[in-house]
Amino acid sequence: MRISIHCGDITRIACDAIVNAANSSLMGGGGVDGAIHRAGGPQILRECRDIVAHRGKCPAGEAVITTAGKLPARHVIHTVGPVWRGGNHGEADLLSQCYVNCLKLAVACKCGSVAFPAISTGVYGYPPDDAAVVAFSAVTSFGRDDVLDEVVFVFFKQSDLDTFHRVNGPAHVADNKRSRG
Repeated sequence: MRISIHCGDITRIACDAIVNAANSSLMGGGGVDGAIHRAGGPQILRECRDIVAHRGKCPAGEAVITTAGKLPARHVIHTVGPVWRGGNHGEADLLSQCYVNCLKLAVACKCGSVAFPAISTGVYGYPPDDAAVVAFSAVTSFGRDDVLDEVVFVFFKQSDLDTFHRVNGPAHVADNKRSRG
């Protein structure tokens, strides 16, 4: 499995699945969540409403999947990251579960590529350095799978991409240009 990084807009990434750093209601919000819902159109929100109607809210660490609406991906995998409460409340385990559960859904849906944003580092307050280590560790520990060929980390801000390189080593990941339009 290749791991690459990209600085840009995740809603323009051409891959099989993109990950949404969602809130537990799955109804859209700010940041990447709002951007994905706006760019993908009403189909994503309809599917999210159906999921919540059948299962209830999505707890931190779990993930659900919808189609991608108007996005250049086939699927959106919605995951709810933990709110940072100082680091002694299981935040790292929950964040790792986000990545692993997204990868499991991607494999189950036969996705060859999946793109992740920086989960929980926005309004949820997870320190970017710590989040980058957890993200990389979770993905690299996932193991080899014959379905999943590539994981792309997509950072909206150059500073987040720089942090990821700094804490995980630039030799472990390659810069990649996968955006469309």
